[in-house]
Amino acid sequence: MERDSQLELYAAVAARLKEAHARVRALQVPEGVRMALSRKLLVVTAAAKHDLPDAARRLDRLMKDLDEGRFPEGD
Repeated sequence: MERDSQLELYAAVAARLKEAHARVRALQVPEGVRMALSRKLLVVTAAAKHDLPDAARRLDRLMKDLDEGRFPEGD
């Protein structure tokens, strides 16, 4: 039973990561901001390999920031 919930969480995180990548690509922001957001997505992807619940929380925060128009400073 627990394995099923892990698989469901994995599928949900994977789908949301795909959506997040598409949203970042579509943003009309300076390249430095896009790169900073892409790095955040890479961190979430790496976290998903070791701590799926933490990755889901990080992704939730990132998506909320995108929804609210809060973007990191570009280099």
